[in-house]
Amino acid sequence: MEPPRQTPYEEPYGQPYEEPYAAPPGRGRRRPWVVGVSGASGTPYAAAVLRALLLAGEAVDLVVSRAARLTVLDETGGPFRDAHWREDLRRWLDTGADGRPGALGAEPDLSDVRHWAAGDLAAGPSSGSYAAKGMIVVPASTAAVAGIALGLSKDLLQRAASVTLKEGRPLVVVVRETPLPGPTLRQMVALDEAGAVVLPASPAFYAGATGIQDLVDFVAGRALDSAGVTHKLYRRWEGELGRSR
Repeated sequence: MEPPRQTPYEEPYGQPYEEPYAAPPGRGRRRPWVVGVSGASGTPYAAAVLRALLLAGEAVDLVVSRAARLTVLDETGGPFRDAHWREDLRRWLDTGADGRPGALGAEPDLSDVRHWAAGDLAAGPSSGSYAAKGMIVVPASTAAVAGIALGLSKDLLQRAASVTLKEGRPLVVVVRETPLPGPTLRQMVALDEAGAVVLPASPAFYAGATGIQDLVDFVAGRALDSAGVTHKLYRRWEGELGRSR
């Protein structure tokens, strides 16, 4: 007698297979945006991108480098710890670019955020078979730019970015450094040639900025534009002079 045929999602002996990280009933398979935060100054840019993704209903996989943890502590006054990442992320996203808590309105839902430790090279985003929409590295330090351009994969952030490139998914690298030395400029060209969007953190003033958060939101919004994510972070140019006043 032939053994009973198995369905694609059925283990031997008739045990049902539960797809890893499957979405709740009624929703499609989870496909997150991977957000990598490196050690460059500019953690408000990362917070603005994360908030906008979550408010747009996007799933997020978060990777915070070891160096970034020091920057988060320095720029926000609070830590980012593996064991308390959800609590620390909630506080981080509630802090405006001027350091004031509670100034950004509605608190985003963190239920569809997954955190991966930077040293976990067996994490989901380290593999091309892991379902992801793409990746945004914000802010990107010169070390992160070099590591991604050279394919070093020294940590999960660099490895996930390399995977994003090789799989042909959108990769947006928000470079936060000035002045830019020759080696970094050449590495940025290499990233562009590999298919990444290289987006310097350069705020514009035509959108009617009235405070530091508006300038941060402009950069975050341009990063999301490059990733194809809908948002309302800044007022777009419509060809009318004087609207920024």
